[in-house]
Amino acid sequence: MNETSQNNNRLVLLLIAGIPLTMILAASWLWFFVMRGDLDLVGMLGTANRGNLVQPPRQFADLQLLDDGGYPFAYDDLEPRWSLVVVNSGEACDQDCEHNLYMTRQIHVAMGKGFSRIRRLYVGEQPPAQTQLPLQSLSDGSPLPASFASYLETGHRGIVPLHVSPPQFSRFFPEQNSDPRLWYLADPEGWVMMTYNADVSYKDVISDLKFLLKNSSD
Repeated sequence: MNETSQNNNRLVLLLIAGIPLTMILAASWLWFFVMRGDLDLVGMLGTANRGNLVQPPRQFADLQLLDDGGYPFAYDDLEPRWSLVVVNSGEACDQDCEHNLYMTRQIHVAMGKGFSRIRRLYVGEQPPAQTQLPLQSLSDGSPLPASFASYLETGHRGIVPLHVSPPQFSRFFPEQNSDPRLWYLADPEGWVMMTYNADVSYKDVISDLKFLLKNSSD
């Protein structure tokens, strides 16, 4: 092998060895600027989702959640699943609140094989036992229940009822001030990442969820 061939071979080997290092350096550079907020990958690449991204995402573990009986509830104790989160401010579950409960229930059932990878949460400012249900009719046409607590128990089996103090509610769900029709999507790690409202078709939400389930391990 002549000297020219040896030099060419060394150059090829150096290039091959340098490719992984270059990729690592490029990834580190990209991550640095994303974390600093100088680079918006979501805005640059676009998203296929039909909801609105919550930026930055919020962690449920930061909330002082209470269960239906008023006892502290550790979100981290829940099995990791995607969560459809219906929220409600005030002392009553009005038409928007009830419709969101109905809609998320229908979406959950329609997920088929993905049903077990999803759960539903209700987060209010009051425990269900102290929440009123001042409605003339329900979205599914069922008879009106005796109370909101019984409505959740019989019409929304499996939902996790939680509540937080009004100040925490306002800080964690500020979008509710401008649009009370909103409900939220949280990832399996408890990050609230997206909002939906009545303007988004349930078929579009299902499409989003199927995409997320397909591209996640949880």
